[in-house]
Amino acid sequence: MIESNINKDLERKIDLYINGHLTQEQVDELWAELIQDEYYLDYTKTMANLKNIIEVKKGSSSKKHSNLRKIARYASAAAVVLFVGILGITNYNITQNEQFLALSEIPLDTYRNAEGSVETIEAADSKIQEAIQLANSGNVNEAITMLNQELEITDSSNRLAQIGLSLGAIQYNNADYLNSIGSFELVVSQADLTILTLEKGYFYLGNAYFQIDKTEKAKEAFQKVFDLNGQYRRVARSYLDVITLTE
Repeated sequence: MIESNINKDLERKIDLYINGHLTQEQVDELWAELIQDEYYLDYTKTMANLKNIIEVKKGSSSKKHSNLRKIARYASAAAVVLFVGILGITNYNITQNEQFLALSEIPLDTYRNAEGSVETIEAADSKIQEAIQLANSGNVNEAITMLNQELEITDSSNRLAQIGLSLGAIQYNNADYLNSIGSFELVVSQADLTILTLEKGYFYLGNAYFQIDKTEKAKEAFQKVFDLNGQYRRVARSYLDVITLTE
């Protein structure tokens, strides 16, 4: 995302909210904005969770954990409950001891185009949409097979990247992190991609490495995201901060 598309005012209010500097009325106004913006809703959740991780790490007197994935699973129950309340989700039962990942799964049904707006996959590629529908209905292997077949007959860098993002997301969501790494590596190896597509490839790649405790590889991917200076820059910075605290 180019700098002009980043909502600096909204990010400032999110920072104030996460650090407890908003009144209840201001919080209500903020959430009225967030529920209309998928990206900044996810951004707020991720930043709240990572802030909690950092605070827990800094305040702990116990010895350093060697397993980054375990550390990253600890999140603010209060923040999660707030999300549940705002979104009207009723099937969560969260306690202080339960675990939560900022990227427990990757959304499959939408993507952001070169202008940064959200479109359904169907508007861009019917084959990808069909595969996503198969995956969402439980036919994961069929969806993966379909996308792999599309990869074999596609020579467009942009379409290869979009297929790779969807394939990697399906694999990631089914805990097949090794194969998802291969898919996201395919994405970031393509030429002439938009910054947004490239940074998403690196961001998801970092999370996949993060899941299998490949800390250095995850750090490299998140650093790529940060260096692209796009939409995910600040979130990537937070992941890098967490990794630094565990080294």
